[in-house]
Amino acid sequence: MIGVLINGAAVLFGGFIGLLFKKGIPESIEKSMNKALGLVVIIIGINGVISNMFRTQTDGVLHSSGELLLVVSFTLGTLAGEIFKLDDKINAFSNKIEHKFKIQGFTAGFITASSICCIGAMGIIGSLTSGLTGDNSILITKSILDLVITIVLAASLGFGVMFSCIPLVIYQGSICLFAGFLSNILVGELLAQVCMVGFTLIICVGLNLMTNIKFKTVNMLPSLLIPVIYYGIRTLFKF
Repeated sequence: MIGVLINGAAVLFGGFIGLLFKKGIPESIEKSMNKALGLVVIIIGINGVISNMFRTQTDGVLHSSGELLLVVSFTLGTLAGEIFKLDDKINAFSNKIEHKFKIQGFTAGFITASSICCIGAMGIIGSLTSGLTGDNSILITKSILDLVITIVLAASLGFGVMFSCIPLVIYQGSICLFAGFLSNILVGELLAQVCMVGFTLIICVGLNLMTNIKFKTVNMLPSLLIPVIYYGIRTLFKF
């Protein structure tokens, strides 16, 4: 659990440092930074999708898997998000915080940083390892990466980035606490599929930063649960 808290502190501190830089950045430079940051986030997302989709088999040939489940995950997951209006609810809550505390741009910073820092195999595996063995090395490495990312994000997107430490600690802390149970589930194909969906979400976050295309990424979050449900049903009925 110490590794999770270190990761949360790194995000909080990175956001604080980024805010210090933001004060002296002109609007024109801020827009350019958003585009550059968006491009980097897209590249990270594409790399994550490819690394989880493709495998080299024993015959030396590159094989892909999981494309159909990826399509089904986003179709059903986004449908669920739209039905429950998750994006509208999160934005309404974030906007209340913006108006109450007069914090401009809270929503964009919070959602973007939460998506980038929470999604990915490193957080899942690091939290499992920390919970099972007490080894925090993976989470400490992730903390260093998140520190750099949140400095850049906060310099561009503002105060909301700091608050992404809250869902990060809750999410990774839950995995850490229930590591004994989850270690037999979040492995192999399932872990790869969940990460594939997650990194596709990160591509959407990058496009939101870089272009006028605005994906409602919060409405897509239920997509992460579809592979878990699918593999659960497959295990139960043994097909």
